[in-house]
Amino acid sequence: MRNRILALAALAAAIGSPLAAQAQSSVTVGRAPVVVGPTIAVEQRPAFRDYVVEQRVPAFRIPDRVVVGATLPESGVTYYDVPQRFGATTYRYTVVNGETVLVEPRSRRIVEVMD
Repeated sequence: MRNRILALAALAAAIGSPLAAQAQSSVTVGRAPVVVGPTIAVEQRPAFRDYVVEQRVPAFRIPDRVVVGATLPESGVTYYDVPQRFGATTYRYTVVNGETVLVEPRSRRIVEVMD
């Protein structure tokens, strides 16, 4: 009887370990996006990009790469309100190194690079 219980326990462990290994293989390693609140919906992004081009906002140059999580300089960059038609958002936008970015205005942190 004891051998049978040990055999069943070993079988259960053998069957369960590939499932556990498979579950662990789907773990994402790396930095998650910084996005905290609502941003511009995917289907509205082309219209938003067109809007930014129409507004002819000046592009600013910074020596660093434009990536999510980067903090923009305290001075020299102008931030613009996102029109309500693109969704309610607390973020502002600007153009840096030729790329339109959404920025959290208090921290000046880039929350999304619009591609």
